[in-house]
Amino acid sequence: MVKLDKIYTRGGDSGETSLTDGARAKKNIPRIEAYGTIDESNATIGLARLFSEGEDDEMLARIQNDLFDLGADVSMPMGSKYEGSALRIVQDQIDRLEVEIDQMNEYIDPLTSFVLPGGSRLSAHLHLARTTIRRAERLLVATAENEDISPLAIKYLNRLSDHLFVLSRKANNNGKDDVLWVPGQNRKKVKK
Repeated sequence: MVKLDKIYTRGGDSGETSLTDGARAKKNIPRIEAYGTIDESNATIGLARLFSEGEDDEMLARIQNDLFDLGADVSMPMGSKYEGSALRIVQDQIDRLEVEIDQMNEYIDPLTSFVLPGGSRLSAHLHLARTTIRRAERLLVATAENEDISPLAIKYLNRLSDHLFVLSRKANNNGKDDVLWVPGQNRKKVKK
């Protein structure tokens, strides 16, 4: 269990932070950017939960916990001397997302256009969370170009953005209240 007696340590005042294995790293390197954005994503899901209830809220609570697992995964370099005790994303966490996506999608009509973020308050917040997750995924892929990153960490983020998209449609009356993109809708000449 984590125990924090002191919130500030002054250790980051020079623009560095500690990875989980104790190594020091600049706060602007891709790895730190990635898990900082994972943390940001978790906060956006916390906002979405202000409007969720029942099984939707339970799914989001599990996802928030998974995102802390993911942050721990990303903050521990692969192959570290502490690898044996590293908390890593596992396939079961990804499988759970896929099962939930399939269950939700069963009741949603297929799309006829792209969906604009919006509709209900919950849906709008889920779209914000989804796009933040996509940014975290891009940052993690960039990190993986130069450092060993668990492929399951990247896969989890990819599947999570799909999950949040389907949940946003569910929150819009199972897609019936989705705001759809109308290509070129505003290209008509304006009368002066």
